[in-house]
Amino acid sequence: MTTWVPRTDGGRPEGRYCAHGEQPDPPPATAGGCRECAAAGKRWVRLLLCLTCGHLGCCDSSPGAHATAHYEKTGHPVARSAEPGEDWAWCYADEVYLRQR
Repeated sequence: MTTWVPRTDGGRPEGRYCAHGEQPDPPPATAGGCRECAAAGKRWVRLLLCLTCGHLGCCDSSPGAHATAHYEKTGHPVARSAEPGEDWAWCYADEVYLRQR
């Protein structure tokens, strides 16, 4: 189990609360990259790993924004960066950046 807490440098200006901070260790990623982008012949900018199911999707700076689309389809609230050297996550439900406690 990993505990995520809101970062001081991102999130809602009126408060930095996240109800989804307790997350199980993520399952292995379901693909080596953004499967949806690969199927469409597109490239991605950054990858996010869904902490609920292991879906690997591209960020909102990518043409497909497939990580956000995955949240909208499934309601899985938290995805962490899958990029080497990055240790942040985003809670879609509470719109806040997270760091590991």
